[in-house]
Amino acid sequence: MGAQELTAEVYTYVKDAGNFGEACPTGVDGLFAMGNPRTTTFEATLYEPILCLVLQGVKEAHLGDRTIRYGAGSSLIVSHAVPALSGVIEASSERPYVALALQLDLAMARSLYDELGAAGASETVPQSMNVAETDTALMEAMTRLFRMSQDPQEVRALAPLALKEIHFRLLRARHGGMLRQLLLHDSPASRISKAIARIRTDFKAHIPVADLALTAGMSQSSFHEHFKSLTAATPLQYQKDLRLLEAQRLLRTKTRPVSSVAFEVGYESPTQFSREYTRKFGVSPRREKSLASA
Repeated sequence: MGAQELTAEVYTYVKDAGNFGEACPTGVDGLFAMGNPRTTTFEATLYEPILCLVLQGVKEAHLGDRTIRYGAGSSLIVSHAVPALSGVIEASSERPYVALALQLDLAMARSLYDELGAAGASETVPQSMNVAETDTALMEAMTRLFRMSQDPQEVRALAPLALKEIHFRLLRARHGGMLRQLLLHDSPASRISKAIARIRTDFKAHIPVADLALTAGMSQSSFHEHFKSLTAATPLQYQKDLRLLEAQRLLRTKTRPVSSVAFEVGYESPTQFSREYTRKFGVSPRREKSLASA
């Protein structure tokens, strides 16, 4: 009954906000409610480090050759920022897709090292996206966080404690192995996260792989292997995905010419930009721009 009540509350919140199909902000920073009465097409997106708790319906993500499906009662933990394809595959007006998403605070997770120690941190979990059934304690903690998000006083007084509890429970969860690896500053997971942060900061610039390997403190061969196992992409492909996702955002929200967008995201050739954009999204940049302005 508790999960059913929460599902109804979250869906009503999204419905009242008029944000079907979008991440609807709540009174807690980083906590979003989602509801959709229909399935969606698969779209390219950048998954940030996040917890996604599905209450009803099913969503699917494709990361390289992996298919990650997460439905009612399960939760997805994403440890690293990764470009993926995703879409809602089960939803209807009678049983809409309903979920809560919480952006992970990796600094908070690392602050819990003393409580957790290194237990489980050395295990090998190569995936950056992992799904499992949500245990009762985590479900209850997320329920409390969503309900207190409606009361500003409770948010100020209690949300920090609830967020710490949730991160603690994620680190102890059986699908939180990659988060546990991030507790160790010299683990491959932590080293790759440093390289990802650099690419995201300087995605418009040319960054030699040797420089990224140096940032990660790894040999080039080891860096390349670990980077691809975590992101399902080479560093060059990853950077290209970031450029194209930013270009898509600009084309949908700005009125600047396509060539200007190409240069803005780091392309030197508008022709190459158009070719790679069309290959990734299935529409040309000009078509994307015209659809956004229609």
